[in-house]
Amino acid sequence: MTDVLACDDHGYFEGDACPVCDGAGRAVLDGERRRRLSKFLSGALRHFPDDAGLALDDAGWTAVGDLVAAAERQYDWADREAVAAVVATDPNGRFERTGGSRAGGSPRVEEADDRVRAAYGHSVDVDLESGDGPVPDTLYHGTAPGNADAIREEGLRPMSRQLVHLSGTIAEARRVGARHAAEPVVFEVDAARMTAESREITRRGRATYTTERVPPEYLSVLDAE
Repeated sequence: MTDVLACDDHGYFEGDACPVCDGAGRAVLDGERRRRLSKFLSGALRHFPDDAGLALDDAGWTAVGDLVAAAERQYDWADREAVAAVVATDPNGRFERTGGSRAGGSPRVEEADDRVRAAYGHSVDVDLESGDGPVPDTLYHGTAPGNADAIREEGLRPMSRQLVHLSGTIAEARRVGARHAAEPVVFEVDAARMTAESREITRRGRATYTTERVPPEYLSVLDAE
């Protein structure tokens, strides 16, 4: 992962300069610490809240201050700004936060009622409710070639997760699929038809969408470029 910096006027960012004002910014986290803290926060909010000392409500939310305290117990270098920076700049939109510091917004101290949760990927039992934002007409799913025949026959199912995860772009689907195979297969999902036929698809974060299942009639294999 790349380093995270902060512009006091325009928020947290990656790269050499603030994308808004071109200022140099100040260092918040190096890439290695960002990776470690992101992995811990994702795991605590998705899979092991009890072990991290967190209490999640029915929709997966917890107080930002409690998450910061959990991070501080895990790493002596983690602080409020480090947590805020990881949450605001996650490239996959893994986190949702009410209030507080966001990418493109000035960093500030969180309010007492600010909350945070994982946007998707839970193994603990939570009800994510309906997410905000429009759903594109076409979505994508990247996977290993060995899974392709089963998907053609049975569609996409949640497997060990609560929901099926879909990507908003071909590039993102290939990146996800590359976790499982050097040359992933990308399926195109007819999201417009699914929603027209009352199959709910929900936006989770910036680049991920979830649904209970994608039957095979809504799927086609994207031709490799």
